[in-house]
Amino acid sequence: QVQLVESGGGLVQAGGSLRLSCAALGRTFSSVIMGWFRQAPGKEREFVAAIRWSGGNTYYADSAKGRFTISRDNAKNTVYLQMNSLKSGDTAVYYCAAASSYGLRNRASTYEFWGQGTQVTVSS
Repeated sequence: QVQLVESGGGLVQAGGSLRLSCAALGRTFSSVIMGWFRQAPGKEREFVAAIRWSGGNTYYADSAKGRFTISRDNAKNTVYLQMNSLKSGDTAVYYCAAASSYGLRNRASTYEFWGQGTQVTVSS
């Protein structure tokens, strides 16, 4: 079992930045890839970014490319999402997720473990 604890959300003005953190606890060796998803009110959960624990390969949704950066600290079992140039359209609850197999990294169904989510609100 892997427990995920997100932090770092909040209210920010358009154009600002936030860094989200996701600490993985428990049987962390069972996860091979970590992802960030987000869900806005009335919309489906959507993929934002993912990173492999081994090798650090990163993957991004088109909406995140050039503005968001995913990174990891293997020693701390923590994954980060640095978000710059935030827009009102980025407002959502952001979820961290962990998968024990690679699968389709942009699909929520690939990930077995989820955090509780952290709210990001971007004011225009």
